[in-house]
Amino acid sequence: MKKVLFALAALITLAACENKQKTVSSTENGNDSSEVDVILSDENEGTYFPAIDQYLAEEIGSQYAKGEFCVPFHSIVGVDERNSEDILVWGDFWVFNYNQVGDTLKCVSGGSHPGLMHIRQKEKGFEVTSFDQVEDGSRYMPTAKKIFGDKFDAFQAINSDEQKREKLRADVLATFVKEHNLSATMYQDYGWPAKKLGK
Repeated sequence: MKKVLFALAALITLAACENKQKTVSSTENGNDSSEVDVILSDENEGTYFPAIDQYLAEEIGSQYAKGEFCVPFHSIVGVDERNSEDILVWGDFWVFNYNQVGDTLKCVSGGSHPGLMHIRQKEKGFEVTSFDQVEDGSRYMPTAKKIFGDKFDAFQAINSDEQKREKLRADVLATFVKEHNLSATMYQDYGWPAKKLGK
């Protein structure tokens, strides 16, 4: 049975700010290349991230070639939590499917899906209601600029930092392996050498 990781890949550890805008360095949410604007209410901080991971796995990961495991991760560019009926989360979202072969998680499929998640707070938990996704090809740049707006530079800085993204990916996979009691110690993309898991 396919297992899905609902990991909090990009932790945001912010004090309550009573709906006031607060600028934080992106080291606080897994990156350190620029600053991002984050608007948070005074409760339920970060609790919608499992809903994002579930959406990535079920709605996007399922469109790729299947694997034993689906593992999403993300770098958050900005959050606006002022409206519980439409929480806005801008991010560089990724999802990969893996099969375990020996001690290695071998990547079957996956890719990048940057954009804006719209999330609604329910009586219990949260749900993604829609996803404004950056388009491919010649539509990539205009749609990215439209979706990210004044956060576009921060998005570009995060999206272009492959080294930090790979470290985040390795760390999330390490957490996944630990939580699911797997024997894997490495992960590997097709045609590339295997890499050690993070942490």
